[in-house]
Amino acid sequence: MADGGRNLRHGYALIAPTLAVVGLTLAAPLALLLVASLKSQSGIGFEAGWTLSQYGDVLGRESYRILFGRSVLVAAAVTLVTVALAYPMAYFVAFHARRKFLWLILLTIPFWTSYLLRVFAWKIILGYGGVINSGLLGLGLIDQPLSFLLYNPFSVVVTLAHAWAAFAILPIYVSLEKIDRSLLEAASDLGDGKLRRFLRITLPLSMPGVIGAAILIFVPTTGDFVTPELVGGPAGAMIANIIEMQFTQVGNWPLGAALALVSMMMVAVIAGLFVAAARAATKAVR
Repeated sequence: MADGGRNLRHGYALIAPTLAVVGLTLAAPLALLLVASLKSQSGIGFEAGWTLSQYGDVLGRESYRILFGRSVLVAAAVTLVTVALAYPMAYFVAFHARRKFLWLILLTIPFWTSYLLRVFAWKIILGYGGVINSGLLGLGLIDQPLSFLLYNPFSVVVTLAHAWAAFAILPIYVSLEKIDRSLLEAASDLGDGKLRRFLRITLPLSMPGVIGAAILIFVPTTGDFVTPELVGGPAGAMIANIIEMQFTQVGNWPLGAALALVSMMMVAVIAGLFVAAARAATKAVR
């Protein structure tokens, strides 16, 4: 018992620095957000007492509900597009590429540059006088520039899908790389074609990686405000843009804190569904 207690104290001592860092960088800001969301603001200060009026405003105003829904839909579209594009790339590297490490480096080279530079690059590509419109006009395929390419949810989805592509490719690649090749050989010996082998073996066994990639993409893109600000415009604004505006421009910290916490709870619920799906997929392939 004495040794067990001593080992337990040693264990707590080892994780104490980590817990302190997590408490200061994660738990403390969340606690401050919660406190601020339960206050009412008077000028630049908080009024005495506690209130849930900010949450009533967040949940009761239709414009906020529309923004929450748009944020979820845009993040879901980004997740779907990114995973759909990343899976063939990861499949090629896992099953057909000879120098896999070199291919993985090549796939991540675009992400060595600044995130903002990549967003501005897409703004130039999709712009009214950008690369796409200039090319189509030069080929005579259109008579005037396409206006729907920029400042709408479409441009936000395209830009975010490119920005997070590597975060989808790598977990899917790892999942595909772990597949026992003898299972594919056995299925081939039993008469299964390439498509049937893929649907019966490769895809189910890679689903944990696919769902993991979906979580890695969906959670941060829901709260992204830089990309919607630069390429989305008013039609492509997301809930994070309103939160940022409440803190930096309007100065209504209680409302901004309530919006942030409701958004986090919404994402947490959806992420929980992703985790449940990942566990179900893992059990299904065992």
